[in-house]
Amino acid sequence: MSQQGERPAAHEDDWWRRLYDETAADAGSTNAADSLDDRFDSASDAVGPVGRGGPGGDDGDSGTDAAVPDPRTPPAPPVRTRAPWEPPAEAERAPWEPPSGAAQPRDLAAPPAPASPLVEAPPPTPPPGAERPGTVDGPPPAPAAPPPVPAPPPPEHVPPLPRRPVAERAEEAPEEPAPAGATDSGSGAAPAGPAPAAPGPTSRPGLMYVGDRPPTYDAEPTALPATTPQELDGLVADTVLDGARYGTYTLRAASVRGDSARFRGEPRRDALLTVRFGAAENALVLVAVASGARAAEGAHLAAADACRWIGGAVGRSHARLAEDIRAGRRADLKSGLQRLTDRSYGRLRARAAELGLEPHDYTAGLRCLLLSADPDCRTRVFFGVGGGGLFRLRDGVWRDLEPDVPASGAVTGEPVVGFGSASPESGPHGDRLTMDLGITTPPSPYIESPPPPPAEPFRFRASVARPGDTLLLCSTGLAEPLRGEPALADELAERWTPPEPPGLAAFLADTQLRVKGYADDRTSVGVWEA
Repeated sequence: MSQQGERPAAHEDDWWRRLYDETAADAGSTNAADSLDDRFDSASDAVGPVGRGGPGGDDGDSGTDAAVPDPRTPPAPPVRTRAPWEPPAEAERAPWEPPSGAAQPRDLAAPPAPASPLVEAPPPTPPPGAERPGTVDGPPPAPAAPPPVPAPPPPEHVPPLPRRPVAERAEEAPEEPAPAGATDSGSGAAPAGPAPAAPGPTSRPGLMYVGDRPPTYDAEPTALPATTPQELDGLVADTVLDGARYGTYTLRAASVRGDSARFRGEPRRDALLTVRFGAAENALVLVAVASGARAAEGAHLAAADACRWIGGAVGRSHARLAEDIRAGRRADLKSGLQRLTDRSYGRLRARAAELGLEPHDYTAGLRCLLLSADPDCRTRVFFGVGGGGLFRLRDGVWRDLEPDVPASGAVTGEPVVGFGSASPESGPHGDRLTMDLGITTPPSPYIESPPPPPAEPFRFRASVARPGDTLLLCSTGLAEPLRGEPALADELAERWTPPEPPGLAAFLADTQLRVKGYADDRTSVGVWEA
């Protein structure tokens, strides 16, 4: 009997006798599977669908659902490791690797470039039925968004704009139309880059020559002049280019080897000197152009000597010359410059005697311009000896300013006693009888004989420039085609008529405008008046 007074329905030791009943028959062996694999499958079915016995397992048995966690305790976030084919997260990116999704500049449609090992690519899609190792539950988290790229600072004169992320600006920027026929090779869409800008108008046309036919020689240099180690000091370049701007004028100067000399490998016989003496308003600019004799062997050396010596003579007297130009003393300028020119040619003759050459074998034609740097002075002075040209372009029309020089032996004006007429005391009816005894009168020992004048007469001209004028001083290589080929004069007038003077490169191209039949060296000096 129990403490409550109830009697047990059965004996207290009945459960023990049923468990260890020795009279019960033995059950024996059974056909149920009891291997290690069977027990693993059973345990896998009990804990979740990941094992072999879960849904999609190898044996095809359906597993049981996973146990629901206690709602009072939030589940721990799944721990996920990166698969080999997945890109690294933003935190794992190396410093030299670009961020994922960074915008890349594009200009024109082109085939896709091969992927670089340093640029992140989207992960490949795994085959169906394969599980990504390391995942526990749910889809993989989305990749982190790239950090915003800061915009470049605006220029100083533009107020700064607020910086925004690249993705936000890309959505607001309108897409520009792509050129016809240009599509992306991958998706067929037109590239978002800006359309190429249309070429602007060129400053000079592509005209290389004027006339009916092109010149015989090539337009570019072919052969270099031959020289020796002892003659390196006498080398001259194929092309010389210079320029300046003072007061109200702009100066351009160029000297180019001719087509014939370029083909034959001969040196440039023309020499060019541009130099300034003094400073500020008292400065004086000298431009000298010299052309050596055509058949002389050292013509280029004679031309260089002529420019150097006239430059030295003008430089020593530049203060007086600048004052005479500003004061307009034409007579003083002419006499002084002629004296300096005669002395320079006297040195050329002395140099020819030192080299054992005839004076005509070591000489050069010389033409010079003197320009004052004073903005209030518009007097332009020209002087020189020998061939060449002096032209002025005004209102689109060329005018030849070459000073008129009487031909050799020509006599003009009324007869003068002692020059062109006989003395009134001579002759059979004269008052004085003379007899020629054939005795040569020796020169006076007290008077030094002046040096003989150059073979060519001295040329001088002083003129006042007007706004918009263009003054051109050139050697024979450009003066002859300018006088003989009207097409060249018209073309240069069209190019040089605008008020803005050409640049150095454009002026050089204009100087090299070729004409068939004229292949000598070309040296030109242009002065544009503001």
